[in-house]
Amino acid sequence: MKIVVCIKQVPDTTDVKIDPVTNTLVREGVPSIPNPYDMHALEMALQIKDKYGADVIAVSMGPPQAIDVLKKAVSLGADEAILLTDRVFAGADTWATSYALAGAIAKLNPDLVMCGKQAIDGDTAQVGPGIATRLGLTQLTYVVNFKNVDVEKKEIVVERKLEEGPETVAARLPALLTVLKEANEIRYASLPNLIKSVKLEPQVWDNKVLGLDPDLLGLKGSPTQVVKIFSPPLREGGKLISASEEEIVKIVDQLMPQIRSEASCAI
Repeated sequence: MKIVVCIKQVPDTTDVKIDPVTNTLVREGVPSIPNPYDMHALEMALQIKDKYGADVIAVSMGPPQAIDVLKKAVSLGADEAILLTDRVFAGADTWATSYALAGAIAKLNPDLVMCGKQAIDGDTAQVGPGIATRLGLTQLTYVVNFKNVDVEKKEIVVERKLEEGPETVAARLPALLTVLKEANEIRYASLPNLIKSVKLEPQVWDNKVLGLDPDLLGLKGSPTQVVKIFSPPLREGGKLISASEEEIVKIVDQLMPQIRSEASCAI
């Protein structure tokens, strides 16, 4: 069995800055970490590997420094790592990102693709479903547990967390799963895997390897653009009124017209 895990490098900060020219995230000088949701997807892939046996391949698209998240994946137990890096990939939105990742995954032909539910820098939760749609994979989102994987029968059984409650569903392989944080606890790296990660020289694939349409990649291939990003202003605290029990009824009678007026203005 072959499992591909998509891992994104994201800024380790809430002070997000945008390039005023390209309207893309400024990553220079900002410390980066592996996307937390993706690490839980990796842990689920490793649990499947522990139980059934599998080759786990970590894939990340980004600048050369994204090798750090691949080293982290290998330190935890991933068998291989592939970095997708090319200037034509830069500035990609979720549409162009899913196109590039789908192109790489198609070359690997896995039984399972694992993604985090979303990335903490964009919060769109669109890339995983986008990959599944492009590749025609069975799509299982909001996964919190896998119950069984049968490669011979080409079937996987997972538990999903939905608003209405948990759902257990069986689906055909190959499939793509998006995983929630509550799915598991991330393991510690073993010494042999740490040593392996230090020596890691991942495969580096550019668009010469993928052979994708450059007009559909990066900023050029992104139909959505970030016009403005900002932190909303902090809400002011409500009014505090001190009153004795005798005064409460009188104060409520005075406040109700004001509350009704403000409520009607908000509609």
